[in-house]
Amino acid sequence: MHGLTRCARDFDTLAAALSDRYRVVCPDVAGRGDSEWLADPMLYQLPQYVGDMVTLIARLDVEGVHWLGTSMGGLIGMALAAQPGTPVQKLVINDAGPVVSKVSLERIATYVGVAPVFPDIATAEKYIRAVSATFGPHTDAEWRFLTEVVVRKNADGSLRLHYDPKLAEPFRASMPEKDLELWPLWDAIRCPTLVLRGAQSDLLTRDTCDKMAGRGPKAQVVEISGVGHAPTLMHADQIKLVRDFLLS
Repeated sequence: MHGLTRCARDFDTLAAALSDRYRVVCPDVAGRGDSEWLADPMLYQLPQYVGDMVTLIARLDVEGVHWLGTSMGGLIGMALAAQPGTPVQKLVINDAGPVVSKVSLERIATYVGVAPVFPDIATAEKYIRAVSATFGPHTDAEWRFLTEVVVRKNADGSLRLHYDPKLAEPFRASMPEKDLELWPLWDAIRCPTLVLRGAQSDLLTRDTCDKMAGRGPKAQVVEISGVGHAPTLMHADQIKLVRDFLLS
């Protein structure tokens, strides 16, 4: 499950690396990628997303899932895993947790919902590299991929971002005056849990990770050097962390 302004295609590399052992499902959350936009933008919030995922899992006709979510996708996974009778049997949370720093929310608010138009893919890539610099080092080919999956072509041939810019409305309307805390959700989780943290993350602090390791599901925590928010899970060392945990 992808982050706030990203999409399902982010996991192409990871999905391929897991598909020998798993049926891998990578959905676009409502308002992103190939999913439809919501008529009421104020529904772009966690309860809607969790409800949609409950429906999706039911449609998949499976009794259980191993859940991996980056940022927003991690919060959706937390909320789902905290429910009685949850189908989540293992949980991987990529740079998210029960405390979301106000600093990171303010940073994200500077670009979410902005609707730039790009004359070409090179210009779009320059923008994606700038707003996603905290992803850490990537090759030119990887940056081009991370750009191509989140742009769509306009009628005149120009490019736009793939998501509904109105999803920024509830994001900004619910901006907290301090860090956002969701500890009751965390404390209700019982399944084996892995937390990945970008060592330079401004969203998930080391202090929060220490607490996540000591309460609730008492998660295994791994810090990834040279990365902020959030690891893309495109590189072999990051993929190995996920694969080893899920198959252990």
